[in-house]
Amino acid sequence: MLRLFSSITQRVSFCFHTLQEHVLRWIKPSTTSFVLGTFADLTRSKAELLAENALLRQQLIILHRQVKRPTYRKTDRLLFVLLARMVRTWKQALFLVQPETLLRWHRELFRLFWKRTSKGHERKPKLSSETISLIKEMAANNRLWGAERIRGELLKLDIRVSKRTIQNYMRPIRRKRLSGQTWKTFLRNHAAEIWACDFLQVPDLFFRPLFAFFIIELQSRKVIHVNVTRSPSDPWVAQQLREATPYGHAPKYLIRENDRKFGPEFA
Repeated sequence: MLRLFSSITQRVSFCFHTLQEHVLRWIKPSTTSFVLGTFADLTRSKAELLAENALLRQQLIILHRQVKRPTYRKTDRLLFVLLARMVRTWKQALFLVQPETLLRWHRELFRLFWKRTSKGHERKPKLSSETISLIKEMAANNRLWGAERIRGELLKLDIRVSKRTIQNYMRPIRRKRLSGQTWKTFLRNHAAEIWACDFLQVPDLFFRPLFAFFIIELQSRKVIHVNVTRSPSDPWVAQQLREATPYGHAPKYLIRENDRKFGPEFA
């Protein structure tokens, strides 16, 4: 009787250990790749997946107590972002990663995607060294020429260059100061001896043009003389200059435009 009971006990124990090994083998996480593991999960039952999920969750809880900052590869971040889109309660399923961290990874992936998408496939052809030398030579020899004037001169030679490109090559040339006094220093030193005159066109009540002639002192910005006319001419402008200096008090320098209204009589 005792032998029979002992034999039954051994068989039951053996069956229990065998069943335990099978259960552990079923719920053991797969060490294969993510794709193979996903295909293997499709053949398993829902109860088995729930048991494995509970086992993995408990292991993550224990791991979270010991490891504070685990390292993540780029593939790990990508899988986190993709799997979070498939789970509605993804915030509650995260243990090792904060939800804000996952959202930051999501933004970085979008930023990388749009950076590569918006990058130009074809690079614009660079200017030849001859064209660059020509632009610098024009800027150095013609100090009064702007980028638009140089662009027009290049078009005459059938050379098409944008205005912004010309300005980039002109800027270092124009920054080089000539020997002697600069224009800014001259204005600062002789502002009290300089007057400036110019015309300002304004419409009247019936939208007819009127030309207002101003003479101002550069240092104090004081208006020395002002008058209005409909047809400005060289004699009229010369008369305005006489009226502005009735007692012979005249500036040493006078700034004016290169206009036909300032003719020989004005000079």
